[in-house]
Amino acid sequence: MAILRRALLSIALTCPAYAASEGATRADRSMGSPQAKLTAIECFSLTCPHCAAFTLQSLPELKTKWIDTGKLRWVFYDFPTDIAALQAAMVARYLPPERYERFIDTLFADQDRWVFGAGSVPDALWPLAGDAGMDRATFDRALADDGLRDWIVDRARDAQARWHVDATPSFVINGKLYAGAMSASEFAVILGG
Repeated sequence: MAILRRALLSIALTCPAYAASEGATRADRSMGSPQAKLTAIECFSLTCPHCAAFTLQSLPELKTKWIDTGKLRWVFYDFPTDIAALQAAMVARYLPPERYERFIDTLFADQDRWVFGAGSVPDALWPLAGDAGMDRATFDRALADDGLRDWIVDRARDAQARWHVDATPSFVINGKLYAGAMSASEFAVILGG
């Protein structure tokens, strides 16, 4: 946990600064009915291969059987474990909410290319953001938004303090923490189904 705290502090101190505006970038990103009896909060890092595996392999089935049927509300909760994940989260939050989920899926599907490919992370993120409908000025503004950066880092620290999140992916289901990438069937057992 101390390593994660140092990583979050390092992220906060090494990103570019810019005057931020509050607003839609800080609103919850979620799927499913707000009236669902169950809520799952997914604490994830966009550079985490386990998070990618969960999102690409398990979440589609959960979406079909639990989220789309109104039984489960899914809340995306940024928990960046490095600067690349933080930059990607900042860009994702500058997209309209209706494009957010698909962009997250794209980032996980193309994780090897934009995280581990040649060149800088921003240079690798830009084509993906452009494909999602973001213009270059908005992309640059997202990466320079120190207010958003601080907000994301503060929320990750809050997740550590409140729920004891110390790994990704972690899930808070109706207030209880579960860690690790699970299959859809393992997740369903936790949900009671």
